[in-house]
Amino acid sequence: MAKEIGPIAKPDEIRFGENLPKTRSGKIMRRLLRSLAKGEEITSDISTLDNPGILDQLKQAVA
Repeated sequence: MAKEIGPIAKPDEIRFGENLPKTRSGKIMRRLLRSLAKGEEITSDISTLDNPGILDQLKQAVA
């Protein structure tokens, strides 16, 4: 894979989950994914999430 896209494009880790944090209209909430990837606590508004439980699942996938 490094030969195809270069060594700088290799991810440090890959996480698997059943779904992504999406709004009710189906848009992926990238800011939440960034916060999870950085290991930050999510303090922003998550009231528009279709399934708030997905955040707990993704946090557990990190550990």
